[in-house]
Amino acid sequence: MLKDITVGQYYPGQSFLHRLDPRAKIIGLALYMTALFLVRRLAGFGYVAVFTVLLIASSGVPPKVALKGIKPIWPLLAFTLVLNFFLTPAGEVLWRWGALKVTDAGITRGIFMTLRLVLLLNATALLTLTTTPIRLTDGLERVMGRLRVPMAHELAMMMTIALRFIPTLIEETERLMKAQTARGADFERGGLIARAKSLIPLLVPLFVGALRRADDLATAMEARCYRGGEGRTRLRPLRYQARDGAALLLAGGLLALTVADRYWLRWLN
Repeated sequence: MLKDITVGQYYPGQSFLHRLDPRAKIIGLALYMTALFLVRRLAGFGYVAVFTVLLIASSGVPPKVALKGIKPIWPLLAFTLVLNFFLTPAGEVLWRWGALKVTDAGITRGIFMTLRLVLLLNATALLTLTTTPIRLTDGLERVMGRLRVPMAHELAMMMTIALRFIPTLIEETERLMKAQTARGADFERGGLIARAKSLIPLLVPLFVGALRRADDLATAMEARCYRGGEGRTRLRPLRYQARDGAALLLAGGLLALTVADRYWLRWLN
């Protein structure tokens, strides 16, 4: 299941999405997220879902790879769905058992929240699947610099390193689990709480390995005379091209469509 986590991984390619400027992808993702959280009708989710399918098609990433990130979070999706079913007091009551009740508004809200999580995860995963860590760092730094964020370069570097280490920590965790399984440990027996307790022995060696990797990375950066973003040059400077403008127009069009779907139709009613 750990191998199914796609956030932080990079899938090499030369697709349309791979060749986009990272700044355009970051701004486009912000527009996409705004549109996604403005949606209040099933038709609006249809627009976003179609846009997401087009993103996956233009990324060159196999759909199986792009969508497998949903598998590790299915317990969270199920929990979100059930929580909204029972904790939404508004609407017509469809089922009641003691203090628990399910309403039509709760079912609608649960389905919508689950759809939001699924679509948001897929779009975020596509950003890292189609952008190398170096270009992602440059893009984040430029965007935060335009927003006058203090220490933009350092923040962008930390965020990118954190994303980059996700696959590494996943591989380390799997190696530790295999090693302890060979010594008699059982990570599959018992319920959810028992399985969680069985993972505790993994934490100490995992943290030790993470700290060692962080120290090695700091040493390597110092050996290469890394001194932050001040006066730093780049081998491949970022330049906007026509395809970046087209991508931003498409993301802006999606946002305009969801705004119209939410507010214009409400005005008509």
